Amino acid sequence: MHVYQIDRNCTRLLWIGEERTEATIRSFFSFFGTERSQQLEYVCSDMWQPYVKAIAEFACQALHILDRFHIVAMLNKAIDEVRASEHKQLQADGYEPVLKKTRWCLLKRKENLTEKEEIKLNTVLQYNLKSVRAYLLKEEFQVFWDYISPHWAGKYLDRWCTRVMRSKIDPMKKVVKTIRRHKPLILNWFRAKKAFSSGIVEGLNTKIKLTTRKSYGFRTYRCAEIALYHALGKLPEPETAHRFY
Repeated sequence: MHVYQIDRNCTRLLWIGEERTEATIRSFFSFFGTERSQQLEYVCSDMWQPYVKAIAEFACQALHILDRFHIVAMLNKAIDEVRASEHKQLQADGYEPVLKKTRWCLLKRKENLTEKEEIKLNTVLQYNLKSVRAYLLKEEFQVFWDYISPHWAGKYLDRWCTRVMRSKIDPMKKVVKTIRRHKPLILNWFRAKKAFSSGIVEGLNTKIKLTTRKSYGFRTYRCAEIALYHALGKLPEPETAHRFY
């Protein structure tokens, strides 16, 4: 588990925990201290319940933002589940495998599609399939991020959730139940003027994987911790490494 400090002047790895457990996130707040925790203004995380619980307990004054990256990832996972299930069913029923090689057509943003994928998507959209309906619902959801006012964003989210619940597409309905449970925290993204997301964090996580790979595997957790702080912690450095005479 990694905790990052991200602000205008400094983006760095702040703290590392060995496992992703509730005890680990609590140990971070113990390390950070009550005084500093109470000075936090914004916290961005995913929907993992121990995060939500610990942040509400130790930094209740902070605006807790549920990151949009994880919400979109959750939607994509649901669409992929619908597509895989429907593809199997079409094959079992002896129908034309129209969903074959359509995974990335349904998951990618339109502007990122290759010419071949775009042609494939346009062909699939002509069929009345659950996968197509799920894809169209996902595309409708993208409008949500364009709102500025938390109030109107919330209104749009409610209408979208109602449409999904009427769709009878179970993986999508499961996503809606999660979104409804976390609606206030999701709308905090608008209250924070869309200034915070984990996009930077995903880049830092890539650097963590690179640092680990370059080591060919650390023999102890402590070695990994030291290497990651050196690579991403922006630790203070002396003016010169050696004194020359």
